Amino acid sequence: MIRKITSIVSCIQKANDILVVGHIMPDGDCISSVVSLSMGLEKFGKRVTPAIDWKIPANFTVFPWIDRIKDFSNDVVEPNLIIIVDASSPDRIGRFEQLLRKGIPSVVIDHHATNTFFADDCWVDPSYSSAAQMVLDLLKLMDVEYDADLALMNYIGIATDTSFFRYSNVDSSVFEAAAELVRLGADPTFVATSILETRKIEELFLERDAIDNIKVLSNGRFAYSYLELEDFEKYSLTEDDFVGFVGDLRSIKSVEVALFASEASKGEAHVSLRSKSYFDVSKIAVAFGGGGHQKASGFTLRYDDNLEDALAETIEMIDSQLQQKEKH
Repeated sequence: MIRKITSIVSCIQKANDILVVGHIMPDGDCISSVVSLSMGLEKFGKRVTPAIDWKIPANFTVFPWIDRIKDFSNDVVEPNLIIIVDASSPDRIGRFEQLLRKGIPSVVIDHHATNTFFADDCWVDPSYSSAAQMVLDLLKLMDVEYDADLALMNYIGIATDTSFFRYSNVDSSVFEAAAELVRLGADPTFVATSILETRKIEELFLERDAIDNIKVLSNGRFAYSYLELEDFEKYSLTEDDFVGFVGDLRSIKSVEVALFASEASKGEAHVSLRSKSYFDVSKIAVAFGGGGHQKASGFTLRYDDNLEDALAETIEMIDSQLQQKEKH
């Protein structure tokens, strides 16, 4: 690990202008990793542009540096180095993928086991809870001095990608990293309140519709639901306003696998997969062009008919594999 981090530090030292890019449909780990790495590299003396080709969810706008994140429509200066965080494949960074084709030196920092190693230098380690935890180790090796804002932004990714320390990716190193960031100034209460307790009442109405669509298969071990575009439009919401429902499905006592699909536009939906203990949902995601972790993965589904019909193949595959596991 130290050798790989040292190699990345060497790439950073050679560059003056650095673009730090996260993935589309950004979650807390993506936003945290992009911002905290950018803040750290600026302290290291580099000119840095944090970038995500997607709208940042509203509940993150209260945090430092969020207004500095550029999307692809901005005039982003062509960098000497592109660092991609928390993304397992080049299509996950949206239109910034175009810069990779120009031959600009690139680095990937990621913790997804399904990573395709698409950069010149790749540090991929699924043993980490989050890309943000990897950023912490990188910045520590670079002797970057933390202030309260950097500690806060770095903490967000660790907290959110472990579902606030509830998932199986939590070990002693995660608590040690979180504790270190709290000592450096991160405020866990502010993070939890800002992310978990800022829901609109319309989101609860939309959740009611998602609950109405729940179906359970495989003797109660597989639960899935979906929302179509008109469901979001009914409450003047977008899918970015409604995240986390797949976790609610997984929380059902008998459920091993949960699936939730949200229609982003007609003919395109984002599918989230979760498992509780033994089922590897990343294999399902990869089969449909996506990726992720053993217990948390996803993919984009494109189709000509309606969403429910388009999900049939995925649902049948999961149901069949669960039935086979039951026989064995």
